[in-house]
Amino acid sequence: MSELDQILASIKSAEATQAARREWDPQNRGEIDIRIATDGSWHHEGRRFQRESMVKLFAGILRREQDEYYLVTPAERLRIEVEDAPFVAVLVEQIEDNGMPAIVFTTNIGERIVVDQAHGLRIDIDADTQEPRPYVHLRDGLEALISRSAFFDLLNLAYEIECNGAACLAITSMGQEFKLGTIDD
Repeated sequence: MSELDQILASIKSAEATQAARREWDPQNRGEIDIRIATDGSWHHEGRRFQRESMVKLFAGILRREQDEYYLVTPAERLRIEVEDAPFVAVLVEQIEDNGMPAIVFTTNIGERIVVDQAHGLRIDIDADTQEPRPYVHLRDGLEALISRSAFFDLLNLAYEIECNGAACLAITSMGQEFKLGTIDD
């Protein structure tokens, strides 16, 4: 089994687990003082989580509904605060498999995601700084903000194409082309 096949199998298994968890609809609902900061760190009552295993546990039951985030178990649905995206993509790599490139991100909690039709890229422009704010879709509306260093690495994998008469940067992953934006002169 190739490295890409192993990553894809792991993603498929995680998505099956998440699909089963989507069926949970607990009657107990409320809020809990948990905040996920812009840098991807988790905080409870103002104190940063010290155990990565706790972050991974809670990340596994995180759900997004519209613009709100919840920790959902069979017994409770608790709203939490997320400052930007709940995860940060800290590493990007390109894997070649049978001549097909695949872009793979690794998040701050060690989750790996392959950019494809179901896990696309989105790039916003920060209103204050006018700098790009790139995201990769993980699952069920959950995204990871692509860190600055990972975005620069992604740009190193990009190539130039024409978009409506302008020069753009794009990448190809799993047979899909993703535009990263126009090139300013």
